[in-house]
Amino acid sequence: MASRATEVFGGMTLLIRTSDLPAKSRHDAWRGIVCDILGPLDLRIDPDAPLRGEVEIGQLGPVGVGRIRTSTPHSIHRTQGLIHRDNPELYRAVLAVSGSPRLAQDGRQARLRQGEFAIYDFSRPYELAYDAAVRLAVFSFPRELLTLPAHLTAVPISAESGAAALAVPLMRRVSTDHQTYQPGSAARLSTVVMDLVGAAVAERAEQEPALPEDSRRRVLLLSVHAFIEQRLGEIDLDPATVAAAHHISVRYLHRLFESENTTVAAWIRLRRLERCRADLSAGGVRPVSEIAARWGLPDSAHFSRLFRRTYGVPPAEYRRAGGRAGTVH
Repeated sequence: MASRATEVFGGMTLLIRTSDLPAKSRHDAWRGIVCDILGPLDLRIDPDAPLRGEVEIGQLGPVGVGRIRTSTPHSIHRTQGLIHRDNPELYRAVLAVSGSPRLAQDGRQARLRQGEFAIYDFSRPYELAYDAAVRLAVFSFPRELLTLPAHLTAVPISAESGAAALAVPLMRRVSTDHQTYQPGSAARLSTVVMDLVGAAVAERAEQEPALPEDSRRRVLLLSVHAFIEQRLGEIDLDPATVAAAHHISVRYLHRLFESENTTVAAWIRLRRLERCRADLSAGGVRPVSEIAARWGLPDSAHFSRLFRRTYGVPPAEYRRAGGRAGTVH
């Protein structure tokens, strides 16, 4: 099965159907395939139950995208023993396209309705169970792409309003046609997906009542991150603007970022550089200065110095190398 996992993470799409597997060994073969492409998991299925389903796995930039369809009731468990065997630093978001899967983690259980999603931490035990037919979209992404308060694992996020109303249709769409995008478009779309998911998580966090002080700080920081991401192209984005939008003092805003071992200005600068880096990795003929200005860095010489100091090479050279040059810090 190792070759299949290599194909997935190499950017190709992999589709496996239970109907393609020998009937006599279907259950064992299916367990092996799922564990090979999704990570060490314990699948618990009635051995006498007819096994029907399919799994499709691909990539959207740095984000893994999967579709799962099954009509066989079963449950998937990530145990502490399996975590010790293999523990990638990943979050996963599961979207209920149809059916009502149940997700449990950290003492919470979420019964997802159609159009709802929830996030779970792959480095901690969880259970995902189906007692009827379901269709799911599953997204895997490095933990550094999302600031997630611990109290928001296995919490339903509804698409009825706010950022989730934008995130869910896009998640559903890219889960079905991720293989049709060119690499540059896929990288940009992955950024859009993660921005919307992050904003939806921040909004959901604000709905939690009576949080402890540490949790309130994390929720506020999550909201600040989402605010900054949505306004990186605005030249006048600064700590005063961010603080005013969240009804806090600039001094308190700086204290929030001290816990992240950075400053507000440094965070804004890094996020702008990351957006520029993503655009440069996508290739194209747009001038470097135009890309920098798009993300709030209109001074070309200043941008070039910042980029080289951060990534080890000038921006034009980085693009010529296809985004593979330099040392990324």
